[in-house]
Amino acid sequence: MADWRIKSLDSILATAEKKSLTRSLGAFQLTMLGIGGIIGTGIFVLTAEAAQVAGPAMLVSFVVAAVVCGLAALCYAELASMVPVSGSAYTYSYATFGEILAWVVGWALVLEYAVAASAVAVGWSGYAVGVLQNFAGIELPKALVNGPYAGGLINLPAVVISVAVTALLVVGTKESATVNAVLVAVKVLALTAFVALAVPAAQSSNFVPFMPLGASSAIGAAAIIFFAFVGFDAVSTAAEETKDPQRNIPIGLIGSLVICTIFYLLVGVGVIGSYGAQPIMDAAGNAPFPGSIEMAALCEADKASMVVCSKEALAHVLRSIGYPGIGNVLGLAAGFALPSVVLMMMFAQTRVFFVMSRDGLLPKGLSKIHPRFKTPHIVTMVTGAAVTVAAAFFPVGQLASVSNGGTLCAFFFVALAIMALRRTNPDRKRSFRTPAVWVVAPLAAAGCLMLFAFLSLVAQMVFFGWAAIGLVFYYLYGRTRSNVALGLDEVNELDADIPPQGVPPLPGIPTPGGKQA
Repeated sequence: MADWRIKSLDSILATAEKKSLTRSLGAFQLTMLGIGGIIGTGIFVLTAEAAQVAGPAMLVSFVVAAVVCGLAALCYAELASMVPVSGSAYTYSYATFGEILAWVVGWALVLEYAVAASAVAVGWSGYAVGVLQNFAGIELPKALVNGPYAGGLINLPAVVISVAVTALLVVGTKESATVNAVLVAVKVLALTAFVALAVPAAQSSNFVPFMPLGASSAIGAAAIIFFAFVGFDAVSTAAEETKDPQRNIPIGLIGSLVICTIFYLLVGVGVIGSYGAQPIMDAAGNAPFPGSIEMAALCEADKASMVVCSKEALAHVLRSIGYPGIGNVLGLAAGFALPSVVLMMMFAQTRVFFVMSRDGLLPKGLSKIHPRFKTPHIVTMVTGAAVTVAAAFFPVGQLASVSNGGTLCAFFFVALAIMALRRTNPDRKRSFRTPAVWVVAPLAAAGCLMLFAFLSLVAQMVFFGWAAIGLVFYYLYGRTRSNVALGLDEVNELDADIPPQGVPPLPGIPTPGGKQA
């Protein structure tokens, strides 16, 4: 196994013991942590995209995505309890499969978090433009609020928010638990108001046809809407801080996923039933993929203002069914709440980059700390530049799909890792053991592969292209310079100057790992 260069699990655990984390989280706090991490973002920015892929069948998509997330989360939780360093799938892969697969997973996570931040920035742009237009009467030129895919030049609001968040992270910012709780409450209240107004207005005729593009379209939409559930790993990584984790981790995971899925289904019923969510078709009866030039052209010609063409779907629906004021307030709520999600995604991305740099797999200069601000300014600026460029020129649906490719890759290897460790380290201490692991883990791996297969061809090509670039870089640089190759036994996930977890803190519920965001 020497060629695989496995990072010593014993050294990771020995170093992790120095943390002395207190077991303070119960089932309720874990559930709230999960809801805080999951709720809001995807449903605000991806409802129209899911409707274009599946129509009303996007309701099935929510359930499919939630089931795959739940299976992956149960596997994630066991690894997090075995390797309690507030790491990520990168850390777990390094300790189980070795360096090259850890590199693949870490490289995929870089793609996931950076592109996810871009997707949320583009989603925020849609709501910000709507708020300016409907509150202040300011209509920005289409060329400055759309990328080339929609006949514009650049998505300027998405650029502005990406640059602003990058500047905040360089200077140094900590997400207040109280502030974050308020933002979570704002998102939940906005969605609750939408459900309360839109669901009673639902008409059964709007659900017909239920699957206008066939049964497989529901899986295709699940591959996009999967983005709406990412964040549940906040619960998985908290195993070492949980009282009675064998009981409370599954409750927190399943509880938060069930609550969010019900919430999302109600929002979906409100959108479909009150306004309609049929995909827009071309003259040949084909539905173009969200974010494509073909769809942009059809939406430009659409006089009925179909929900699939809206960049602020929920606010658009409320305005259209007779609640323009509340629709505007919902848009304003999204405008306030979504930037914090961009910040947390970039926290998570810089953390993975930072650790990979400290491990020697990326240039050490990336993990330099600013002498004044005490932040990893170089890796933050590199991340911010990539997030800004992607947000400026690409559509939210494609960005979410590309991000999901990285996420699904990481979860796939987590499912494999848990089975490998049950064979190679059966006696290793586990605060939490995945129930029915030989059923759950294979189903999680299969679910990840299924959703990946239904991602857009562009998203798949970007993923494999990114992976190929990463492998070339690894063999040219990281393979000969990594700490493990040089015989250094370090656990950089516990460095004092590492960026915090990309997990929103809540009052009384600390960010897993003891370092607050």
